Amino acid sequence: MWFPLDIGFGLGALILPLALIVASLRVLREYERGVVFLLGRFQRVKGPGLVIVVPGIQQMVRVELRTVVLDVPSQDVISRDNVSVKVNAVVYMRVLDPQLAIIQVANYLEATSQLAQTTLRAVLGKHELDEMLTEREKLNIDIQTVLDQQTDAWGIKVANVEIKHIDLNETMIRAIARQAEAERERRAKVIHAEGELQASEKLLQAAEILAQKSEAMQLRYLQTLTQIAGDKSSTIVFPMPMDVLAPLLEAFRKDKG
Repeated sequence: MWFPLDIGFGLGALILPLALIVASLRVLREYERGVVFLLGRFQRVKGPGLVIVVPGIQQMVRVELRTVVLDVPSQDVISRDNVSVKVNAVVYMRVLDPQLAIIQVANYLEATSQLAQTTLRAVLGKHELDEMLTEREKLNIDIQTVLDQQTDAWGIKVANVEIKHIDLNETMIRAIARQAEAERERRAKVIHAEGELQASEKLLQAAEILAQKSEAMQLRYLQTLTQIAGDKSSTIVFPMPMDVLAPLLEAFRKDKG
């Protein structure tokens, strides 16, 4: 009668240690680390691979080391020139020190996200709207630098920050369009004025060269007469300068003499 009971105690004594051993085994992937606490005190960081955690005595918190992408919700930002815009961004971060990420902050992902939102508003609020639209790469670097400095105490590295969208209201979009059109007109006028200046300088140089040589002036007159002779639509009275007539009159006098 006692034989089956002995077998039950024997199986129980065998199964219980096996269950404890199985419960104490943890497998950590290559991109994971385990922050192990012994009776509530930090012991060490373990992994990757097979890790043994004694139930009831040790506790382990998994930490992922891969880069995490945090989407920063749209934020209301008032620029330095008092323009209200909505800006959203994306943050690329990863854990460098699992111990600090678990011990120094309650939820490092949520903390980094909230910090990114406040930093986005603070940094962009120091710049004018034109800088937000034209110098986005510089603003990305400024936000990333500020974030990285503040999250360093949490063992977190902010690798990159990218501003995704800057939304403007319809009134501001029309104002920017008018400003762009005015800028294009200004550039066109400047280019036209520069062309007139260069043309006047070239004409002045040509006049100075023609004034130095009377023969050059005579050739120029003859060339102009040739161009006018080709146009038969109208009669043009062209003044003949004395510099051109003088050699002809002199030759005529010699023939008469």
